[in-house]
Amino acid sequence: MTGLAPAPRAVDLPLHGELRYGLELARLAADPAFVRPRRQASAPPVLLIPGFMTGDQSLGALRGWLRRRGSLTASAGLWPNIDCGERTVGAIEERLHGLAARARRPIVLIGQSRGGELGRVLAARNPDTVGSLVTLGSPVLDPLSVGAETLRAVRSIARLDDLGLPSMFSSRCGQGECCAAYREDLAAPLPPTINAVAIYSRSDGIVSWEACLDPGARHVEVKSSHTGMSVNRDVYRVLADILEEERRWSG
Repeated sequence: MTGLAPAPRAVDLPLHGELRYGLELARLAADPAFVRPRRQASAPPVLLIPGFMTGDQSLGALRGWLRRRGSLTASAGLWPNIDCGERTVGAIEERLHGLAARARRPIVLIGQSRGGELGRVLAARNPDTVGSLVTLGSPVLDPLSVGAETLRAVRSIARLDDLGLPSMFSSRCGQGECCAAYREDLAAPLPPTINAVAIYSRSDGIVSWEACLDPGARHVEVKSSHTGMSVNRDVYRVLADILEEERRWSG
């Protein structure tokens, strides 16, 4: 979420579906393809970007799986992910370039929820550095197309910034100059050289699945909760295919 737009309207979403997270994690932990994946020669490097109000540790299971497959990985350096979009992208961009310098090949960006929005802006600004972009339940078409509880959390954080607390997005981010370039790049067409995939779930209890259908990306539907996309077995199978595509293309 980039900030607050004028009078955003909450979406009626099945929040109870988010209770699936524990089951999704248990199914993943019992999957041999997760525990002992086949190590890939020339596995692509991956930068992971967490979702709203979470940090790098929320993607720990995904990071471990990527490393076991052979990928060089980097985290976004976020805890929690509540800062202004433009400032956050600037900080992550340094990590993107650092990973690219070490790997000497295009990077795969994987972002969950707001992390996918940040990843999309990074991809738009760094077409020579990013090879693939994967968004997990990321409402890139309308960052405030979210459920009522999530919208209340967004408004609360924005009010804290308005009261003077540092390192948070504010009500100015949605329409003000601070995030004007960010909003423009979030809506811009993706460079044709980037393999973009938008993974979404119709039973997402946090964001509207329709807002996740990036017109510049291939759409893949899974049965998953919103918070569980980083631990959902079906998502990992999609990611394995995407990483193999990137390995063959740039490895």
